[in-house]
Amino acid sequence: MTELATAIAPLLLIDVLNPVLFALLIYCAGSSRPVANSSALLLGHTLAYLLVGLVASFGIERLTQRLDNPQPVDFVVEFLLGVALIYAALSSRDGGASENRTPEGELTPLGCLAYGAVVNFLGAPFALPYLAAVSAIIQADLSTAGALSVLTVYNLAYALPFALIPALIAVVGDRARPGLEAINRWLERTVDLLMPWLLLALGIWLLADVYRYVSGLEPG
Repeated sequence: MTELATAIAPLLLIDVLNPVLFALLIYCAGSSRPVANSSALLLGHTLAYLLVGLVASFGIERLTQRLDNPQPVDFVVEFLLGVALIYAALSSRDGGASENRTPEGELTPLGCLAYGAVVNFLGAPFALPYLAAVSAIIQADLSTAGALSVLTVYNLAYALPFALIPALIAVVGDRARPGLEAINRWLERTVDLLMPWLLLALGIWLLADVYRYVSGLEPG
């Protein structure tokens, strides 16, 4: 278990760098029902994230078997994905990696709960560390109950930093907003700086793997 925790802890730290969710929580915190709306949005996101992890866990083992015995078409897909990632990296150099989207209309807790689930899809580029963590949990050869427990703890740990937003609003009110907005600006700058390089590195790695295959070398 210690080895598993060591493996997924860095992934969790990367995973929480989600400026889209953070900005949306601040947006909800500025509504007429700040604590209820921001809490509902975070709850919707957390429940959806847990569901994504459960669904992904069923497909990871089959995917791993396919990767152990790759077919030529797999490398065609890998090549296209690598090109797409490099294009995305070059396109996001202008600072668009952290672009956020806010819901339209009057905010309600029920609407925020549903929108929190949708944020999972809007933040798709930030899901790779989570899927890697799910893969590590599956490969740890835990019991079903043990794997579910670890996955649940991961999601709770992921949600904890974001839960500080409704907590601060509940305690100090609007006085917390300047500090939260400053953190959000820092987070956006950090992601805008790092995300293009991460996408570029991953794209180059995929193309290098295709090159090894075409050259008759053992793909990595």
